[in-house]
Amino acid sequence: MSLLPVILDFDRSVGNLPDALTIDLAGWQEAIRFGCSNHRMDELARVLDAELPADYGTVFMGSGDFHHLSWPLIRRLRDKGPFQVVVFDNHPDNMRFPFGIHCGSWVRRVAALPFVSHVHVLGITSNDVGTAHSWENYLRPLYAGKLTNWCMDVDVRWATRIGIGRAFKVFATPDTLIDAFLATLGSSPAPTYLTIDKDALSPETARTNWDQGRLLEAHVNAVIDTLAGRLVGSDINGEVSAYAYSTPWKRWLSRADGQSPVPEDQLAVWQQQQRALNRRLLARLRR
Repeated sequence: MSLLPVILDFDRSVGNLPDALTIDLAGWQEAIRFGCSNHRMDELARVLDAELPADYGTVFMGSGDFHHLSWPLIRRLRDKGPFQVVVFDNHPDNMRFPFGIHCGSWVRRVAALPFVSHVHVLGITSNDVGTAHSWENYLRPLYAGKLTNWCMDVDVRWATRIGIGRAFKVFATPDTLIDAFLATLGSSPAPTYLTIDKDALSPETARTNWDQGRLLEAHVNAVIDTLAGRLVGSDINGEVSAYAYSTPWKRWLSRADGQSPVPEDQLAVWQQQQRALNRRLLARLRR
């Protein structure tokens, strides 16, 4: 019997899923959403340790503003290591953040875990890995050979100039990117943790409130199918939810990161599209 999914319900965006265990975390939304201190994340991790069962299926965490929750979810699986981590994301999530951890900086921490053999980030089209933002990327996991960014539509020649070109793979189309990654998976099978931020997908596939990539549902399905029988855990985020921060620094950071408000007349439509996709992805992951 497949394991039951879990909803970490910060923002009420996931909706109902068959047989899901829902953990009400609405009281943590302001503290955790977008970013938080290391101390606050450790506090939440202790709550998760107390609330999560010994075994569970795919975790749904709501908005992509909560993608840094993948770090404690992966960290608590240390006894299942070594394993690799595969990330679908339009952004590298390996950016410098001086205030603790946030949804764009968590990959560096996962790559540093001794039981994580490698991190692959698939579908990046964001200029976060372009020349203008190169200084914002954490370089240690790239130099250490523990992180590979699979990209489209960006110029990453700066990485070759400083000796980390091998950490960036650039493709012209989503098909060629996924085909190359599937070949990599086939040549080196390994246990895997899969985390999906739906901003890696095209807006036609799923609308989010972040800038989005070019991948399609079929590309995600191909990776899930290839990883069948090898997953040690998985999570999904990238839902849309409307939220107004009460703390000024989070309002400023959110605006600085280019997030656009979700149009009120489109919120329900976008969430319906997202929830239908969640059900299809969950069914595939539970095969």
